[in-house]
Parts: sequence; structure tokens; C-alpha cells
Amino acid sequence: MKVLISAYAFNPIGSMQLHPGEDLVGWKLVQQINKHHKVWVLTHGYNREAVLEEMAKGELEGVQVIFVNLTWLKKLLYKVGFGERIYYYIWQFAAWQKARQLHRRVGFDLAHQVTFGNDWIPSFIGAFLPVPFIWGPVGGGQTVPPELLKEFSFYGRFAEKSRVAAQWVGRRLWTRRRLVKRAEAILVCNQETKQKIPKKYHSKVHYFPVNGIDKKEIGPVPKKKENQEDFLVLTAGRLHRLKGFDLAVKAFHLFCQENQNTQFQIVGSGREKKNLESLIERSGLEYRVKIMPWVQRKELLNLMQKCDVFLFPSLRDGGGAVVVEAMAQGKPVVGLNIGGPGFHIKNKWGIKVEPRTKDMVANGLALALEKLYKDEPLRRKMGKTARKQAKEHYVWDELGKQMEKIYQSVNGESQAVNGQ
Repeated sequence: MKVLISAYAFNPIGSMQLHPGEDLVGWKLVQQINKHHKVWVLTHGYNREAVLEEMAKGELEGVQVIFVNLTWLKKLLYKVGFGERIYYYIWQFAAWQKARQLHRRVGFDLAHQVTFGNDWIPSFIGAFLPVPFIWGPVGGGQTVPPELLKEFSFYGRFAEKSRVAAQWVGRRLWTRRRLVKRAEAILVCNQETKQKIPKKYHSKVHYFPVNGIDKKEIGPVPKKKENQEDFLVLTAGRLHRLKGFDLAVKAFHLFCQENQNTQFQIVGSGREKKNLESLIERSGLEYRVKIMPWVQRKELLNLMQKCDVFLFPSLRDGGGAVVVEAMAQGKPVVGLNIGGPGFHIKNKWGIKVEPRTKDMVANGLALALEKLYKDEPLRRKMGKTARKQAKEHYVWDELGKQMEKIYQSVNGESQAVNGQ
């Protein structure tokens, strides 16, 4: 099939200044789709240098990449908090205009929006390009639980409530309603997002993660510790209030009071660093909790291999790439039963805490850490199961096979409708 892919974020190395998770998802999924189909990609110009460099090495052979740029508008809107989403909405209109021109010349069999994975900013290509359309994987249905939102600053609460209001408007736009109706398949990355799709269209919804891992990045099978080393808890991500790292510090404080030889390492950079450092100092944890700057992917995976438990109490991650990466390194994951992490973590390879009040969450996380600290065989068993799950279900090649099944089902339905 001749496939047109809209992938605003599409970058083999990820752009740390912009959207590292989305960038990699766009790149990896296009790699997989290109194995079976002839592909054209519409993407943003910020990806140009990295994309052309990789393509010069022979990557994505045969793929046609078209860069759509609105440089002056991007410089203006990316300076304000919500401007990125406004710019993306406008960019999609420009991408649709380019898609119309391409379709007249190429005659696409299928269109697919891969990134951004957002259910409340509709795709103009999906709504109006006259070819079968696949949407996703998308997230966006997850929200900060009300009890935890109360703990945010005034600005934080305002930002979250503004986001919810924008979502309410976005999901009621005629363009979005038309897209959902026209889409042959809708791929969602968590349960909350499925609930934002009208029930009459649920038969078209498929669960599909926005996170994957290369087969070569699967870590070794967890082994029994030979000596009494420190019990190391690790977390990683952008230091932002939505990642819940303050909850992680509070939980570790409760946990380490009764359990010796314990250390907590936070890997990340961001605006919340000073607040976390103050919390660590007030809690008297300077010698047990360390914050280190964000590291390259390979180094992060090595750190995951050395830890005992990966702790990730994010408040509304749609995907949670680090959860899958930690699972692939054979580590049990402790997190909240929200969004992507809540979807990835199951009882056989991790522990989920229900998102209630701040104190209840901190206590629940602390108890989860204590359980894994005191039961090394359980910890190792969970780690092995997590690794097996990642290897069988999250390797990009396996996700590519799942995507191809969806493509074939859509192609079969479209041929049946056209009487072929």
C-alpha cells in the first residue's frame, strides 16, 4: 500500500529541547511500517538535520520525507505555556494542505497520524483526506486525580484546569467528531483515553502502547545478590510537578526510617530540581537521596540494571517510556494506577498504588518498597516476569507486527466496501 504518515514528532535521536518520547515513537513506528509499505512522511522541520543524517546512512530506505515548517509562528508560540498546542493545531492544517497536493499526485491507499499522540487535537488529514485513516496511538484521556491536584500551587492548578477546559473544547470540535467517525481504527495507549472515545465507536478502538524497546536493549536475566549491597531505588524523568517526584521522596523517607542500607537515586533535569533539593534537605536525606542530571539512553539503561526497584509515581503520563525500559532491564516497577504506567504495570511484575490523598499515596508507595526490600525472591521473580513481558510485547519488531495486522484489517475492510 501507499501510506501517508503524519508524524510531527519524528526524530531518531529525540529532541531533548522538544519532545524526546514522541520523536522516538514516530521514528520507530515509521521504520516498522516501511517494512511492508511504501511510505511518505509529513513531519516538522526541526527534525530535518537528524532525519537526513540517518537517511544518508541508509536508514528508512525508500521513504519520502516532506518537511512542513511555519518557522516564524513556531518561534512566537513556543514562548508561551500553551502555545505549543496552538502551533501544532495550525501546523496540522498546513500538513493537510500538503497532503491534498501529494494525494492528487500519488493516490494514497491509507493515511495514518502517528504523532502527536493526542486525542483532543484532531487531525485535519484524518477528518478530510478522502482515504482510509488510522489514528494513533493516542493518549490524553488521563488527568491528575482531584485529591492530588489540591496539593499543586495556584499556578499548577490553573494550568491543569486550563488543560482540561481545552480538552473539553477540543473533543467537541466538528473536526474531531468527523475524524472519529471516519477513522477505520483508533489506537489508544491507556484505558482513560478509550473512555474519551464515544462508545458507539469502541469497536474500532485498539490498545497500542506509545512505548517500545529495541531487542538489543533487553537487559540480562536478574540474578540473586551475592552480597549485602545497599538496596537501590531508582527513578528517572523530567523534573516536573506532574512526575510526582516529591511523592517519591516522601515515600522513600517513610520507607528508609525502618529499613537500613537503602539509597534513592533521581535521574533528571528540570524546574523542580530546587524544590526537590529543599525537600530532601528538610527530610534529612542528603546522604541517601541523590539527584543526577539526565543521561544518555544507554547510560540510563545501565543504571536501571544496577537498581533493585524502579519507582515512578507520575500523576498523568499517557505512556511512561521509562516504565517499559525498566521492565526490559528485569526490574519490578512501583507506580500509580494512572494512565500509561497504570496500563503497563501488572501485579505479576510490579505494584500499583491507587491515587488517593498525598499521604495515602506516599504510605502506599513506602509499603510497596518495603515489601520488595524484604522479599528478594519475590523481587527477582517480578523482575524476570517484567523482562519477559517487555521482550514478548514491547519490542519494536513485535509492535510492528501488531501494527501490520491492523493495517491489513483496515485494508480488507476498505476493499470490501469498494467491492474489490
